Amino acid sequence: MGTQKKTTIKDIANVLGLTPSAVSKALNNHPRISEKTKVSVQQVAKNLNYQPNHLASALRKGKSNLVGVIIPRANSNFFSAVLQSIEDVLHEKGYNIIISQSYESFEKECRYIDALLFTQVDGIIASMANETTDFSYYEKIKSKGIPLILFDRGENALGVDYIGIDDYKSSHLIVDHLVSQGCKRIAHIAGFSHTRIYKNRIKGYEDALEKHDLPLDDALVYECKLTKQNGREIMEQLLEQPNRPDAVYVAGDYAALGALQVLKEKNISIPDEIAIVGFGNEPFTSLVTPSITTIEQHSTEIGRLTAEAFLRRIEEAAIPPTLNKMILEPELIVRDSSDKK
Repeated sequence: MGTQKKTTIKDIANVLGLTPSAVSKALNNHPRISEKTKVSVQQVAKNLNYQPNHLASALRKGKSNLVGVIIPRANSNFFSAVLQSIEDVLHEKGYNIIISQSYESFEKECRYIDALLFTQVDGIIASMANETTDFSYYEKIKSKGIPLILFDRGENALGVDYIGIDDYKSSHLIVDHLVSQGCKRIAHIAGFSHTRIYKNRIKGYEDALEKHDLPLDDALVYECKLTKQNGREIMEQLLEQPNRPDAVYVAGDYAALGALQVLKEKNISIPDEIAIVGFGNEPFTSLVTPSITTIEQHSTEIGRLTAEAFLRRIEEAAIPPTLNKMILEPELIVRDSSDKK
């Protein structure tokens, strides 16, 4: 069976005895086209299953009303909440979003950037993949004059708008809390330090230990992708140490859940023997037993501010840009996994 030919504006024009230009104007609700003609054109377009070519339209107008959003994964409550907030704000202004998931892959991230640029998006909003250390594809976006807004994970060297929380301060809040609970040997299951947010969390952890005159032991710091399996594997390694930790600060809730599972399986008392603190306030952190102490990242607010930063870039296109770096205050939510009462 052959492939069905795609209906064009010319096909609609032939049916109605109109020029392609008149059909195009009717489809775009041009004021000089009569309502009767518009209705006829819409009906024939429907009958012929006409699908507009948005790419061609974007090339003609220089505007697509599409915004590309690249995230590491959508199954995280943080990223899904940010997405919803971005979409809510942009939809009100007539924009649609195209969502791409990198799954922490640098290769996929580059491929999606190329695809979004080809689609003539009006802007790109992104949170970088864990693997990303080469920023040339992000520089490519900038070189084309397309607004680029980064949230959560971004690099200062790119010189673009950024929205996130204070990761350095978050680590201080966590270590201060654990010290207040009597913990003295605090391990850190971290993200990769080449990523700015995890580098800041590690630095905050180290400085907070120094503030409390606690030794910094490299054997207590592990960098990983922060998956649940990572949390399980690293917790097993920490327990094998002759001088095991009495607390573990995990830079992601999924890895914290994995660490928690191992402790429960080995009947290690939480938090009395080992306290656990996660990061991100995923919904499950309040539902598991014991509930997990974590950092609230204000995802809805980050999404709103990110969308508004894009809209400002569009509205102020002719004005020399003033970089906006918005850093929100983190909030520590203390729960049973670290509260020794």
